[in-house]
Amino acid sequence: MSTATDARAGLRADRDTHFEVEQFYYEEAGLLDAGRYADWLDLLADDLDYWMPTRTNRLRRQQALSVAARGEAAYYDESKESLAWRIRRFDSGMAWAEDPPSRTRHLVTNVMVRHVDPAEHPGFTTDDLHVRSAFLVYRNRLEREENVFAGSRTDLLRRTPDGLKVARRTILLDQNILLAKNISTFF
Repeated sequence: MSTATDARAGLRADRDTHFEVEQFYYEEAGLLDAGRYADWLDLLADDLDYWMPTRTNRLRRQQALSVAARGEAAYYDESKESLAWRIRRFDSGMAWAEDPPSRTRHLVTNVMVRHVDPAEHPGFTTDDLHVRSAFLVYRNRLEREENVFAGSRTDLLRRTPDGLKVARRTILLDQNILLAKNISTFF
């Protein structure tokens, strides 16, 4: 890796890269909303870490403890393989929570793109991207079930010959108690 490449570590990406990432997220949202989960899997790296920890209400001085740590309770703690298994189950007729399937709308905003700092993320390079975004996911199921999920995502996007791939995704919901009857939505 050249010194010029290392100089980008942790720096904000240029507008072309930022636009590329936004378009990637819009494509991802479109695939999820269309129920094209197998195509969505193609946007994920083979070594994917997809994690959505639970959170609790804490006093201001205890905010560092409000989000569950690794190994504690999580809504999702998945690999690409386990997500593929979930998706195959949707099509099997055995996933009652998604039969009939939910209708979703994924909105992604407040996208902030920086080059990865390899010192903070071993195994990644400055060509890879550290991205934070906010999301709102509306879900409608059956006739009267409606859910709104709001939160943030922190992603590490790996640049590959096939384009960007999500290698790490941490999803943090703003709510700590889910009012949904199930959580079968991808974020």
